[in-house]
Order: sequence, then C-alpha cells, then structure tokens
Amino acid sequence: MDQAKAKAYIDGSNVFYTQKKLGWSLDWSKIKSLVESQKQIVEWKYYVGLKGGDEKMRGYLKYLNAIGFNAVTKPLKKIRVNEGEAHPNSRSGFIYKANFDVEMTADILLDKAKLDEVIIFSGDSDFEYLTQKLKDSGKKVTVYASKRTISWELKLAASEVLYFEKLKAQIQRDK
Repeated sequence: MDQAKAKAYIDGSNVFYTQKKLGWSLDWSKIKSLVESQKQIVEWKYYVGLKGGDEKMRGYLKYLNAIGFNAVTKPLKKIRVNEGEAHPNSRSGFIYKANFDVEMTADILLDKAKLDEVIIFSGDSDFEYLTQKLKDSGKKVTVYASKRTISWELKLAASEVLYFEKLKAQIQRDK
C-alpha cells in the first residue's frame, strides 16, 4: 500500500520562541529523518521573516536548504512599541515582526488536493480554523508543538498532536 502523501509547514517564528521557552533547540535534520521514517513527505516549507543584513539567519536558511527544506521569506517589519506597553521581545522600543499565517494558510489550501495529510509545526491558535476546515474535507492534520506553547484551540482541532518534549531524545540538537 502507498504511504499517505504529506507536506510539512513550519511557522519559523513560533518555533523559534517555543525553543526559547523549552531551553533547548530542535535539530531539523533529526526531525526530518524521524518524520520521513513514518510518512511520505513531498515537501518541507519553512516560513520566516528576514531582517536586512542578518547573516546568521542567511546561514541558517542555507543549512535548511542543504537538508531539503524550502524557505519562504519576507522582510521583517519594524514596529514601534508604544511607551508604557511592555513587550517581551523589545528592549529598544521596537519589535520586528513578520506574520506568515496567511501565506501558510494559502499554501496549504493550494496544496491540499494533492495531499492526504498536512503537518503543521506551530502552536498558534490562528491555525485552528484552517485545521478544522482541512479535517472537514477529509484531511489528516498533525501538529508538532510544545505542551507549553500550543493553544488549546489548535490542540482540540488537530487530528494528532506530537509534543517536542516527548520527542526530545530524538530531535534535540546536540550541544
């Protein structure tokens, strides 16, 4: 029997902040091997904002490309944080943001006819509606996220949730 065809969509910003909360980093090469040992993945897409001149991120994107990921990028927006508003990611009065929920959703909807399963790496509640609609159309939706950062809405909507914490021994980046 043929394996179900799946695509993996990674919300880079969400996963970045998840790793900060976890206190350890994911090894995408290990994750790719683990997931591909169980499923036929036709594409890995990694969505991330780029700050001008960020050579560290450019190096990271080269690494992702070398292991077979397709990066979807756009420039980060520099947004002023109002005085008196505390923001955990701002020390300078500005935050940098590139929201990819619409792009990820559009790509998933454009791809869904060719897929049996959609894999989302994010805990963002914004994906709950999409996840429910995909399930309503007969697609399996697997979410990879942290127990600490997944929204309850997405957790309830997903066909399956796999937690980074439970997979730590298999997916943690070596120090």
